[in-house]
Amino acid sequence: MSRLLAASVTVAAAAVLAVGAALGIVALLDATPDQPNTPLITYENADQER
Repeated sequence: MSRLLAASVTVAAAAVLAVGAALGIVALLDATPDQPNTPLITYENADQER
């Protein structure tokens, strides 16, 4: 019976650790600022593309 108890405690601890890691990753991703969406190439007008 003690092995069953140890296994269930291990599974519960692993589940709590996985949920905590997932929430931590989401919090870190939300904390980083959005990058500006600036184009690499800009044209003065449409005639210069050709």
